[in-house]
This record gives sequence, C-alpha cells and structure tokens, in this order.
Amino acid sequence: MPRREPGWPQVALVAGAVVAVVVGAAILTGFLPPEIQRAIFYGPVLIGVLIVGTAWLLWRVAHGRPLDGGQ
Repeated sequence: MPRREPGWPQVALVAGAVVAVVVGAAILTGFLPPEIQRAIFYGPVLIGVLIVGTAWLLWRVAHGRPLDGGQ
C-alpha cells in the first residue's frame, strides 16, 4: 500500500508545535539567573545544541524512511 504524503494541515500542525516549543523554551530560559542565561546564549551550550540538532536532522534526511513502513 503506498504511503500518503502529509498535507498542509499536518505541516501546519508540526510547524505550530515547533513554534510552541521554541517560545516555551525562551520563556523558561527567561526565569534562569542572568549568569546561566549568558552561558546558554553566548557560550558553548547553544553552539552544541545547534551542531547536534543539525547533525541529527541531516542524518534523518540522508537515511530516509523504510519503504515498507518499518514492519
């Protein structure tokens, strides 16, 4: 059975979820002490998260999905 491609409602739902997570993380970071905020925004933490996240995303795109749905 062929797999159905996601439509715009599914894409909009995922995009909204990503925006909600980012806004939530920004709000939670605002409650941290200023020293920790500086470490996250200007230190190696943010750089590490960006590198790991980008590597994971590229790995997922490169490997794709199994044609049989993983069964």
